Amino acid sequence: MKKFFFCILTAMFAATALFAQTTEEIIARMDEQTERFTPEGFSMIMEIRLPIIGTIGTTAYILGDKYKLVSEIKGDMLMYWSDKVTDWEYDASKNEVTITNANPSEESQAESNVKMLKGVTDGYDVRLRSETDEVWNIRCTKSKTNKEKDDPRTMDLVVAKGSYMPVSLKSTLKGVTVTLRNFAVGITEEEVTFDPAKFTNAKIIDKR
Repeated sequence: MKKFFFCILTAMFAATALFAQTTEEIIARMDEQTERFTPEGFSMIMEIRLPIIGTIGTTAYILGDKYKLVSEIKGDMLMYWSDKVTDWEYDASKNEVTITNANPSEESQAESNVKMLKGVTDGYDVRLRSETDEVWNIRCTKSKTNKEKDDPRTMDLVVAKGSYMPVSLKSTLKGVTVTLRNFAVGITEEEVTFDPAKFTNAKIIDKR
C-alpha cells in the first residue's frame, strides 16, 4: 500500500513539473493570443484615473485601421470614430457631430496602450507575484537598461489560466493610473464605422 501511494505522489510531482511554466512562457502564450487582435479585431475598457478629476472610462473597439471610442465624462457621452483618413466626434450633450481630417501618423491612445500590452517584456523584468485557480498575477518592473522616460516604473499584468488571454494591465506614470481590462476578440466592420443615418437629428460641423 505504501508503495502504491508513493507511486501516486511521484506521478503527481512529475505532472506538476511537466506543466510548470515560467513567467516568460506564460507571457509568450498570452502574446500568441493577442496576435488574434489584428485580424479579428478586439474590444477593451480603458480606465484613466486622474488627480482631482477622477476616473474616466472608455470602451475601445479596434479593427485594422478603424476604431471607435465611447467615453462618459461626468454623465456626458462622447463617441469618436476614425479610419485614419477621417475622424468623427459626437458630443451627446450638444448633439453635435464634428468631422475633421485624420492625421494618419498620429497614434490613438487605444493603439499605444495595446502596444504596451504586446511588448510587456520589452524593457521590463517580469516575475510571478501570485496566482489563483483562475489567473496569474505578474509584476513587470522597468529594467535598468530601459532608458525610455515615458515608460512606467512598474506594471501589473493579470493573465487568465486556460485561455492565456490578458485580463488586465495596470500602470501609473506621473500620478496618472491607466488600467486596460475586459479584452474580447472579434469586432465587426459595423461596430467601428461611423453611420450618419444614426445621427440625422444632430448638428453636423464639417471642418475638413
